[in-house]
Amino acid sequence: MSAASSAELAHYAALDKRLVEAVRGMHVLGAVAWPARVERKFLENLGNGREALPKIEYACPDFSAQRAELDQIANLADAAHPLGAYLQRSAQSWNLAASMLEAIGRPAFTACSIALYGKPDDALPGGSHTNLDAAKYFLSIAEKLGDGLGADADDRAISAPRLRDEVQREVDAFFGAGVVKVELDDQLTAKAAAGAARIRIRASTSFNEYDRNQLLAHEAFVHSLTALNGRAQPVLQSLSRTSPRVTATQEGLAVFAELMSGSIDIARLKRISLRILAIEMALQGADFIEVFRYFREHGQSENDSFTSTQRVFRGVPPGGGAAFTKDNVYLAGLLTVHTFFRWAFKRRRLDLLRNLFAGKFALEDVIALKPCFADGSIIAPKYVPPWLQQSHGLAGKLAFSLFANRIRMGRIGDWDSA
Repeated sequence: MSAASSAELAHYAALDKRLVEAVRGMHVLGAVAWPARVERKFLENLGNGREALPKIEYACPDFSAQRAELDQIANLADAAHPLGAYLQRSAQSWNLAASMLEAIGRPAFTACSIALYGKPDDALPGGSHTNLDAAKYFLSIAEKLGDGLGADADDRAISAPRLRDEVQREVDAFFGAGVVKVELDDQLTAKAAAGAARIRIRASTSFNEYDRNQLLAHEAFVHSLTALNGRAQPVLQSLSRTSPRVTATQEGLAVFAELMSGSIDIARLKRISLRILAIEMALQGADFIEVFRYFREHGQSENDSFTSTQRVFRGVPPGGGAAFTKDNVYLAGLLTVHTFFRWAFKRRRLDLLRNLFAGKFALEDVIALKPCFADGSIIAPKYVPPWLQQSHGLAGKLAFSLFANRIRMGRIGDWDSA
């Protein structure tokens, strides 16, 4: 395809600007967040021997004007041009997210959530296994190894203020002083959350060394990094924001970064797996209390169990049969991204791996937008994660992974007698 003309670039830049404006007030996680008092009330009741379903009231938004604008943007974008096709995909994704938020607090929310983020029994790429199969496998491994790994666990507590200061020094050294600010947030459900200019850390918890390293690899060197690279794009400013359709890739990439940097641990894989199994439970009819008990049975504290259960029931009735399925993307995304990296390495397309960090992309985008990288309408990333900068180390890991997968475990069964 020939390079885009200046008129075409101006057209798509204008459409992209309209897209960014249309979705400016659409914050999925903010809309479904629970106030801290709900947790306090639930745990207070629990302490008094009473299990009561949380009661949540959501503000039901009206995004009809935004959805009409998104429809118009999609209609004005030419699907035959890579930039136009990208804008159509993004507009349609945001339109679906708007419909989901308009159904907040009702069972219809779940159908939109599944369309955006998938569900546990979805098939994984390249085989017959599902995300649910993977979650069961990792949970089994984690629980079998748990006691044996206890002596190796790093239980040194790091306070939230100390962690904030340590992470701030790291991000200043990487991005430059003052580029990304690290803050404490006492309303945060997750342990941390990141954007282009800010990383928030949950104030009401303590952390260990694995948490610290995971936060840097995941939040700083993927989520903040891709947002900053997206802001630098000359045409598609929307690449600085995580649209719903790119969530699986972005979260998968962030967990893959933990893996590549050596900061993921078995407890982290257990947490991710438990969330997927909990989503399946909720979809099959389990209510908030049943899912809460499930997390407690698997060793989580009351506070952590509430937080984990809350993630499943954000935006939906807590009585069972519905779920917010976003946490489905962490494991499915990790396995899909890992497969993509192996595929790109096997075909000697390491350029695609670097391009993946030029903004908030889905995997299909970096392939579909290759002509735009070639003509400069999308620019290469300014920042890439430390583990990707060490390309020889990455190549070694991927090369080993490609060959090791050829070995059939059945042929080494004699070891079972050890």
